[in-house]
Amino acid sequence: MLPPAEKELRAVLARYAEARFRHDLQPTGRSSRELEVTSRRLCALTRAESVDQALAAADALLDRLRADRRASRVTRTPAA
Repeated sequence: MLPPAEKELRAVLARYAEARFRHDLQPTGRSSRELEVTSRRLCALTRAESVDQALAAADALLDRLRADRRASRVTRTPAA
């Protein structure tokens, strides 16, 4: 199975962070539902069973994508 697209992963991480922040600041039924929905989406996207695992998986995936980008820049740099 293909990993999630970086743009989608970053968008879900941002939504999760916003939902977590809002819920921690002023918990309401709406903020609780929003946090639950974004948590489930993040877990599904990273194929994790918990939010902690999903966040760790997202960090690892973003690190790998960053390393891949760096490596591709090095191989595309013309030799002198």
